[in-house]
Amino acid sequence: MPVEFIGYIGSRNQSETIPPAGPVVDLNHVETAAKIHENGGFDRTLIAFHSNSPESILLAQHAAAVTRDLGVLIAHRPGFNAPTIAARQFATLDHLTRGRVAVHVITGGSDVELQADGDHLTKAERYARTSEYLDIVRAEWDSHTPFDYSGRFYDVRGAGSLVHPYREGGIPVYFGGSSAEAIAVAGRHADVYALWGETYEQVSETVQRVRASAARHGRAPRFSLSLRPIVADTEEAAWAKADHILETARALQARTGYVRAAEIPNEGSRRLLAAAAQGSRLDKRLWTGIAALTGARGNSTSLVGTPDQVAEALLDYYRLGISTFLIRGFDPLLDAYEYGRDLIPRVRALIAAEDGQVTAAA
Repeated sequence: MPVEFIGYIGSRNQSETIPPAGPVVDLNHVETAAKIHENGGFDRTLIAFHSNSPESILLAQHAAAVTRDLGVLIAHRPGFNAPTIAARQFATLDHLTRGRVAVHVITGGSDVELQADGDHLTKAERYARTSEYLDIVRAEWDSHTPFDYSGRFYDVRGAGSLVHPYREGGIPVYFGGSSAEAIAVAGRHADVYALWGETYEQVSETVQRVRASAARHGRAPRFSLSLRPIVADTEEAAWAKADHILETARALQARTGYVRAAEIPNEGSRRLLAAAAQGSRLDKRLWTGIAALTGARGNSTSLVGTPDQVAEALLDYYRLGISTFLIRGFDPLLDAYEYGRDLIPRVRALIAAEDGQVTAAA
């Protein structure tokens, strides 16, 4: 099956090892990152969302404006815009970019963070709201006559849109969340279900759970895995690089803000920490050092090795059902360039050979 690579564009150059500096919205960084990703063969790039971050749709619009083919994956939190309005915003941008928009729906795992935007629902309530929200978004995209919708959280009457997605296949909906509530909503709505970088065993288990949930709705989503590859010319140099990243991140925690919270608010982070509790090096090349240090604040596990070794590990995940890889580095611009030069072509070649062998056998 086709493989997809997604990168990451922040509003400025920062990470666990690079403290924030300069303007919060650094146009030079956004434009440079977008062009590096496009030239490196990435299919899309994620634009993140947080309760205190610059607005993801607007950043994505700028990244798309300075590129020709690069897709944007816009992180979006349901419940803060009316779903009818959000649907029209995404469809409009999809036309402006000639079909390069995808949406990554994040319901939110931290009650404290969501309260900063005035949301005081429980997690179960938020996922129930998300399901209604996506019902309406899809109806707004797909319906060519007015429709009504009556639910617990939304009641719209005579809704409809003049603008629909640019492509007949619509706007892909990516979906994250590892709780039971999240899996249930993902089964109903996700075109692509997104996991963080877990062990082979954890990934296999989650893929099976999501497929079972989706089968109840007659759906078959694809799967995305998020990782922070650390590559070097030799395996020894790659592990030395990982050690240096860990020590730098530890020394800069007070300045970067990647400090482990007293309470881990979401199931995805708890799953990464459960893996880290098994050791810092798992499976072939999975490294949990940064996840353990930061409390698994988001995408924080790595594959470590030479480009060939990391590509082979990604092939292992492909065999488990992963067809999208969201990869970003600790040095965002340099790592994106090196992934495009050294890693992405190798993975595409391995997967093409794998698919060719399967086709020949069939």
